[in-house]
Amino acid sequence: MTVDDANNGGGTDPAEQAGPAEQAGSAEQGGPADAAEPPTYPTPHHVVDHTVEPTDDPLAIRLEQLILGADRRYTPFQAARTAGVSMELASRFWRAMGFADIGQAKALTEADVLALRRLAGLVEAGLLSEPMAVQVARSTGQTTARLAEWQIDSFLEGLTEPPEPGMTRTEVTYPLVELLLPELEEFLIYVWRRQLAAATGRVVQAADDEEMVDRRLAVGFADLVGFTRLTRRLEEEELGELVEAFETTCADLVAAHGGRLIKTLGDEVLYAADDAGTAAEIALRLIETLSHDETMPALRVGIAFGTVTTRMGDVFGTTVNLASRLTSIAPKDAVLVDSALAEELTRTGEAPVSETQAAEEAARAEKEGGQAPAYRFALQPMWQRPVRGLGVVEPWLLSRRPT
Repeated sequence: MTVDDANNGGGTDPAEQAGPAEQAGSAEQGGPADAAEPPTYPTPHHVVDHTVEPTDDPLAIRLEQLILGADRRYTPFQAARTAGVSMELASRFWRAMGFADIGQAKALTEADVLALRRLAGLVEAGLLSEPMAVQVARSTGQTTARLAEWQIDSFLEGLTEPPEPGMTRTEVTYPLVELLLPELEEFLIYVWRRQLAAATGRVVQAADDEEMVDRRLAVGFADLVGFTRLTRRLEEEELGELVEAFETTCADLVAAHGGRLIKTLGDEVLYAADDAGTAAEIALRLIETLSHDETMPALRVGIAFGTVTTRMGDVFGTTVNLASRLTSIAPKDAVLVDSALAEELTRTGEAPVSETQAAEEAARAEKEGGQAPAYRFALQPMWQRPVRGLGVVEPWLLSRRPT
């Protein structure tokens, strides 16, 4: 996988994904909606439905009732009507949340009705526009779907090994979910509130209204070198362990040093920081840490500094594209930065304009009995080169200055 196009997805249009209420009019409902054939919304190949189709399996139904806290009661049409929401709007919300098409099966609960009422109520009160409410549904659905998949695939799978011969995994699952569910729910709310507080704090500290949307950030890509070749040599389990170790290490280092992990893509991570020094420190820490791990391939990092558009937790724009391109041309176990980030490091006194200047400052300080400036980073200009789609760029090789 290359880093060039990693940031260009931008999410899926909610209108593309099928929801649980496609067949808005059925024979039992009557009314104008029944006059025409209901529209169908095929799920594109790149969209994954994150819900389970209704089932008659007794254990599956018991687990569903335990997790949802309610019995199946409504068809999609009945849920929308009870919530006082049009089928069209209900369908948009459900598609945005990533729910699979269930036709007119009676598979929805009071919680589904309440969720529709809440979203529609925010629109009616003027707190959210309808497109914004759909975005809220989509971002929440995409984020929690990934979390739920991870918890089932990794977390619960490891804990539901049958304790005794003859027991099935499904027999262990119900009591385990019953015990874990309230704890995981409370923890999820706690983490969400903490993250919301941090994000709100960053926004209110913005210099002006425009900066709240289009902000100046340092954006970095970290990419494992030769990952495609590695996938041909390793077994699936070994590859999974390597990717998990890489993502975990990166996530921990980014968070510990004040950055924000935007997303992980298997062999690469995308992170952002409010200032150039933080982004540079994270990049060098990643190189230093992973280079001491013999199981890891070499790493390369590219960082750019400039205006970035943030949307649904992701980042977009020329700055992000430039960081991606710098990563693709960076040497192994090295960090390349753009000229804007280099200028920011020198402006804030974290790197000298040149090594000649640093030497002159040190000599002057020694002669006068003073203290020479302490720089954290060193910058070495590289050859200018054309970069596809971005014109000619001047990369700088970032390194740590010896103490």
